[in-house]
Amino acid sequence: MAEEARNKQVVFRDFVTGFPKESDMILRTGTIRLKVPEGSKAVLVKNLYLSCDPYMRSRMAKIDGPYYVTSFVPGSPIVGFGVAKVLDSGHPDFKEGDLVWGMTGWEEFTLISEPETLFKIKYTDIPLSYYTGILASGAVGQLVGQFAKLMGCYVVGSAGSSDKVELLKSKFGFNDAFNYKEEPDLNKALTRHFPEGIDIYFENVGGYMLDAVLLNMRLHGRIAACGMISQYNLEKPEGVHNLFCLITKRIRMEGFLVFDYYHLYPQFLDVTRQYIKEGKIVYVEDSVDGLESAPAALIGLFTGKNVGKQVVVISRE
Repeated sequence: MAEEARNKQVVFRDFVTGFPKESDMILRTGTIRLKVPEGSKAVLVKNLYLSCDPYMRSRMAKIDGPYYVTSFVPGSPIVGFGVAKVLDSGHPDFKEGDLVWGMTGWEEFTLISEPETLFKIKYTDIPLSYYTGILASGAVGQLVGQFAKLMGCYVVGSAGSSDKVELLKSKFGFNDAFNYKEEPDLNKALTRHFPEGIDIYFENVGGYMLDAVLLNMRLHGRIAACGMISQYNLEKPEGVHNLFCLITKRIRMEGFLVFDYYHLYPQFLDVTRQYIKEGKIVYVEDSVDGLESAPAALIGLFTGKNVGKQVVVISRE
């Protein structure tokens, strides 16, 4: 008979409206069989690092109709990106001892029934936790500006505290940055920083910021839309009033999801890994230890508690 082990889990309580709370997640301990069912192509992993990402708020709501992700299942573990070690495998592409990243459960051990969503980790000369962030998912704000700088752009960032503004300028090398919470008029703030207008805007905020950006875009400007974090906890999203600028300024605005670009991952990995080793990209993590710390870490994303990429450390093995 296969060995059974204790399996601590963070379980989703029920669908959420408004701002999520730590109590929307429950810490539970069960058991798991440390063996893949006979004849199955599943993979059993021991989770090492878990990623906290803003899009996970969407999965806490009851999603009706087509969407790019599905709702979390009440009474089941939270699901998200993570780094793990393979303990047993029925799939020919994975073997015991392999390190992988991909979708896993917020628990100590996960039986992954669709291992095609996993990526095998080839390089261990950089911290494994980086595969929850810079090398896979998340930490978008601190990275997009650095990539833009490497491509020769003039980069201005916005953040919610003076400390973060200073970090953008001194550590990440942005040309300038401002605290949006201290700006009574975002339109004037953007005009001040971009007197000739904005060529490219990386959209991860939405709401009033997007409205102000539209007024400040240049002719034939481009907006890459990746997220709209300011809207995730609102029961009714804020309206955007300046969309006519898309027409008058001939702006191209397009949404992007990482799933559409997985085929480019090997190329991205090689380039970004080299940037890290050469010190051309700086990466900052906020890490907490243990599954019991995971709910507070996730909720903290929406109040700006984290400075870098938020990671939950389950095990450093």
